[in-house]
Amino acid sequence: MRRKKQLLSEEETIEILKLCTSGVLGVIGDDDYPYTVPVSHAFKDGKLYIHSAKQGHKIDSIKRNDKVTFCVIEKDEVIQKTFTTHFRSVSIFGRARILSDDYDRRYALESLVDKYSPNYIQEGQQEIERE
Repeated sequence: MRRKKQLLSEEETIEILKLCTSGVLGVIGDDDYPYTVPVSHAFKDGKLYIHSAKQGHKIDSIKRNDKVTFCVIEKDEVIQKTFTTHFRSVSIFGRARILSDDYDRRYALESLVDKYSPNYIQEGQQEIERE
């Protein structure tokens, strides 16, 4: 990072990952072109869970190359007078894996329900059972 004084602490980074409701996943797409897609996510127990359909370009890309990047923007405030933008964001790099174990998949889905529908946990459990 070029401006070290703007580097967030690990605690701030985790809080932003937990707070933000959407992020952008970047993968290596067809013909080695970058491919980015907005996704829903949950950060729990040091892992980032991404909601996804079972098939599609994103899944195909991860199967070919598991190196990914993920970004969320918490704050984006344009300051017209000074021709600048004040923002807080998190960019992370890692390796993705497609969950195949039923226990892991259920845990990931429950983490997403906890984040996005905390008032509908029982209904979320029923939805997970149906799917």
